[in-house]
Amino acid sequence: QVQLVESGGGLVQAGGSLRLSCAASGRTFSGYAMGWFRQAPGKDGEFVAALSWNSFSTYYADSVKGRFTISRDSAKNTVYLQMNSLKSEDTAVYYCAAVRTRTQVLVGLRYDYWGQGTQVTVSS
Repeated sequence: QVQLVESGGGLVQAGGSLRLSCAASGRTFSGYAMGWFRQAPGKDGEFVAALSWNSFSTYYADSVKGRFTISRDSAKNTVYLQMNSLKSEDTAVYYCAAVRTRTQVLVGLRYDYWGQGTQVTVSS
């Protein structure tokens, strides 16, 4: 079993930056692909970014490509989402997710473990 806890959300002005963290516990997340998703009020959840188990591959939604970066620190069992040039439309609850797989194909992964989410609010 993997437990995921997000942190780092908050209120930021448009154009600013935030770094979200997702700490995994329960077992090492070696061998797990990691993802970030978000859900804005009144909207369906959407994929944001994914990272392969060995960090060789990444995949981003078009809406965040070039602005967001996903990374991991395996020694700390933590995955990050660096968010730059934030826009009001990035306002959402952000969730991290994990799935045990060594695939480098990150499109369409079905995640088994989810965190509770952290709120990101971007003021315009």
